[in-house]
Amino acid sequence: MGHPKSVQAFIEEIPSWDDGDHLAGPPLSSMQWLVWALATAGKFFEGMIVFMQGVGLPLISEEFALTDIDKGLITAATLAGILFGALFLGGLADRLGRKPVFIGEMVLLLVALIVAALAPSKEVLIGSLFVTGLALGADYPTAHLVISESIPSAIRGRLVLGAFSFQAVGAVLGTAIAAVILGAKPDLDAWRLFYLVPIIPVAAVIWGRLFLPESSHWLVTRGLTAKAEKQLRKLLNRQHLQLKSVQVESESGRPHRRGSWDQLFIGKYLRGTILASLPWFLQDLSTYGIGIFTPVIIGLAFGKASHDHNVASIIHADLIGARGTALIDVGFLVGIAVAIVLADRWGRIPLQVIGFIGCALGLFLAALGGGGDESTDHLVLIVAGFLVFQFMTNFGPNATTYLLAGEVFPTHIRGLGAGFAAASGKVGAVLTAFFFPMLLKAWGTERLLMALVITSLLGAVVTWLYRIETKGLDMETL
Repeated sequence: MGHPKSVQAFIEEIPSWDDGDHLAGPPLSSMQWLVWALATAGKFFEGMIVFMQGVGLPLISEEFALTDIDKGLITAATLAGILFGALFLGGLADRLGRKPVFIGEMVLLLVALIVAALAPSKEVLIGSLFVTGLALGADYPTAHLVISESIPSAIRGRLVLGAFSFQAVGAVLGTAIAAVILGAKPDLDAWRLFYLVPIIPVAAVIWGRLFLPESSHWLVTRGLTAKAEKQLRKLLNRQHLQLKSVQVESESGRPHRRGSWDQLFIGKYLRGTILASLPWFLQDLSTYGIGIFTPVIIGLAFGKASHDHNVASIIHADLIGARGTALIDVGFLVGIAVAIVLADRWGRIPLQVIGFIGCALGLFLAALGGGGDESTDHLVLIVAGFLVFQFMTNFGPNATTYLLAGEVFPTHIRGLGAGFAAASGKVGAVLTAFFFPMLLKAWGTERLLMALVITSLLGAVVTWLYRIETKGLDMETL
C-alpha cells in the first residue's frame, strides 16, 4: 500500500515503467476526464442561455409590450439569479459537499427552463429566469472546485479554463441556433424555442453527474478520511492508497468546523478576496453589457435603413443581429483558446492585466464607430472594436477572474470565496444589464462605451496592485 500521503500528493503522483523511467507527468484517469467533461456543462449552458436571450429580447419585448424598465428586468433576472446563486448556493458546497450541489443545480436549471419556455406573462418569465440564474450561479464556484480538486497542479489552469471556454462555445452555438430558428420560424413566439433547446442536454448532464465521486479534498477537511480514500480510489482508478489524516486548524490553533463569511475579509485572506472580486466586478460591467446587447446594437447599426415597426422588420433586424453576433463571438473562442495555452506558462496576472488593457482598446475603437455616421467605415470600426474586445476579454479577465477565484482560497472556504467573487462580478453584470438599455438611449453608444473603457483600465490597475500569482501551486498550499 505504501506510505500515507495527502490527497494532492496522490493526484500529482507520476507512475514509472518497470525499467524505472517515469512518465512526463501524472496521467489523467477516465474518471478525471469525465469529471472535467461534466463540469463544462454549466458554463456551456450559461453562454447559450444568456446569449440566446439577447437575441430573443426584441421578440419578447414585442409579445409582452415591454417598457424599458421591463426589458431591464428581464435581462437582469438571469444575472441577478447568478449573483444570488453564486453567493448563497455556491457556499453550500463547503457545507454539504461538492457533489450534492453539483447535481442539484442542474435539476433546478431543468425546471426553470421548462417554466420559461411556457411563460404566459412577463412576470412568470422574469421569475423563471431568476431561478435559471440561481442554478447557473451555483455552478460558478462548484464546477471550478470539482475540477481543481481532482487534477494535477501543472495542468489546472489549462483544464479549468478549458471548461470555462465552453461558455464561449455555448455563446457561439446559442447565437447560431437562434439565427437558424429565426430563419426557419420567423414568428414572434420563436423565443420560446430558445429555452426548450437546452432541456435534453441538461437532463443528460444530471444523469452523468450522479456517477461522479465526491471531492476527497473536501472529505479530508471534514475528518472523513476513510470516505476520502474510497472516493480517491474511484477518481484515480486505483485499488490501494492510504491518506494521511489532516487536521485543518485556524490561526488560533482551534479546528475549523466550517468556513464563515468573516474569514474572507480578515487577515491573509483579504488580499485574495479583493483580487478575486473587484476585477471580476469591473470586467462584468463590460463583458455582459456588450455580450447581451451586441445583437441589438448590430441589428440597429445594420438595419437602420428600415424604420418600419412590425413583426417582419423586428425579426429581420433581430436575425441580422444574431448573425453579426455569431461572427463577433469567434473572437470569444480564439481569445479563450490562447488563454488556455498561456495560463500555465505566463501566469494568471499577466494575462489579466494585458487583457484589461486590450478590452479598453477594443471598446475605444467601437466608441469611435458609434460616434460617427452610418457609413461603412464606422460600421467596420464597431465590428472590429467588438472583435478586439471579445478576444481580449477572453484572453484575459473573463477567463482569469474565474480561474483566480477558485485558487486564492483554502479548501474550507473555497466555495464561499469563489462564490463571493462570482457574485461580485454578477453585481456588475446586473447593474449593466438593467441600466444599459436606458443608458444606451440617454447617452448614446459613444459615451457609454467610453465609460466602459475607463472601467477596463481600472481593472488592470486593481489586478496589479493586489496581484497573487497561483500558477503551479497545488491546492493544499493555496
